[in-house]
Amino acid sequence: MPGKRIISGAAAAALVGGLLVGGASVAGAHPGHDFTGDSKPLKERYFDNGVVGDVSPGGVPMEAMSGERCEDGMAADLFPCQKVDLASFTPLQDLGATHLNDIWGWEDDETGMQVAIVGTFEGTAFVDVTDGENPVLLGTLGAVNPDDSGNIWGDVRVFEDTAYIVTESFDISTYDRATGYLEGNGVQIVDLTQFRGATGEMEVVEEPRITDFTQSHNVSINTDTGRLYVVGAVYSVKNECAVDPPAGYPAVYSGSGGAIVYDLNGDPTSPTLVGCMNEDGYSHDIQCVVYHGPDVDYQGREICVGSNEDTVTLYDVTDIDNPVVLSRLPYDAAAYTHQGWLSEDHRFFFLGDEIDELAGTVGERTTYIWDFTDLDDAELIGMHSDGNTSIDHNMFVKDGLLYQSNYTSGLWIYDAWKAEQGRVTSRGFFDVFPSDDRTDFFGTWGNYPYFGDGKVVVTSSDEGLFVLQSRAKSSSQNNGMKPAM
Repeated sequence: MPGKRIISGAAAAALVGGLLVGGASVAGAHPGHDFTGDSKPLKERYFDNGVVGDVSPGGVPMEAMSGERCEDGMAADLFPCQKVDLASFTPLQDLGATHLNDIWGWEDDETGMQVAIVGTFEGTAFVDVTDGENPVLLGTLGAVNPDDSGNIWGDVRVFEDTAYIVTESFDISTYDRATGYLEGNGVQIVDLTQFRGATGEMEVVEEPRITDFTQSHNVSINTDTGRLYVVGAVYSVKNECAVDPPAGYPAVYSGSGGAIVYDLNGDPTSPTLVGCMNEDGYSHDIQCVVYHGPDVDYQGREICVGSNEDTVTLYDVTDIDNPVVLSRLPYDAAAYTHQGWLSEDHRFFFLGDEIDELAGTVGERTTYIWDFTDLDDAELIGMHSDGNTSIDHNMFVKDGLLYQSNYTSGLWIYDAWKAEQGRVTSRGFFDVFPSDDRTDFFGTWGNYPYFGDGKVVVTSSDEGLFVLQSRAKSSSQNNGMKPAM
């Protein structure tokens, strides 16, 4: 469906200082994003800036914990769990934070050091989790205008030894209505080797950042090709990826929200702009791979899977000068096509819709399973649900397991070995928000399962950083048992 909208919502909106005129808001991080100050984005309506209580909204005492094994379905007599142990919990105040969002990780090939890179309201925290039971805060890189609500949303990815950090934050005091200029974080770039040998807090040094757009919502990297994909940039795009703003809107609305693509090869700290993906408008999130799935027509080509608000959209970006949309995949229960991840053989795509539970298009937490055997004719083959009422969020695949952050019910680990039957099977979980499983935006935002030693780091927005140790295994790995004879 060509001409995908870049306008989201019907409520009148106005940025402070008269940024927006007209009767609708340009697409932002999530449906209902509204800058009036009279109403708040869905996630922000529960965020009380700067206030951290003695007990979190999820019923977690805001005190550090460590070394708690999951036994008889509980860890620390507080957290419901299965086959996932609590290595440590670091509360918000010990991170110098009032709210957490997304997370990624870095493992140093030279030293074996493992660092969790944690998005916070104040910026980005770097935490040494090599010893999972004794995490160490190494420092925090601040974000522009930390009083702005945009810092609720952030994302980070790593290429080799370099981190790339984005946020929705911007500084309204810099806005120039005539030119559309608006200052924000762009992409912050951090050489992670500066943490080698660090044993405590230090000043985090950043490289010159990408400043040819103001903000973005997510970032993704194809580590095989060294391409950085920045998605969700709407305000003040100042490079060749800019688009004409909608009729009646000021010049600041110069981004479609489609991917802005950079080459990281050569000098990863100095990315080079190589292309734009405006063909299907706003992408909330994206995963790009060198495809090695069953569709022989596309093997060896660079394929991106966009979670584009109301469709899953497939692109062939092998020639980044001429991206091609292969498929736009709608589905009946769509409310907000949020994020997903490919299986390791690239045959299946697991999708989360962030608003379907809240909107009532489904009755309980649902994961959509797509068969990508034919990229020109992909098929929705299953909708997994298990009776839980929480909202699913970011998910990733490792060793046949799907690691899914589910806001108020915590981290769930699913076995994907029967995906061809349109289903997954629970192998373990850890509930970081033990008070309830309400259908709301409290609890865990993201997870990173790729350290390789069973360690999974998890952010919980109103609680803090959890370092978990998983004992779950996929049946594709024989679940730790010898194969049947």
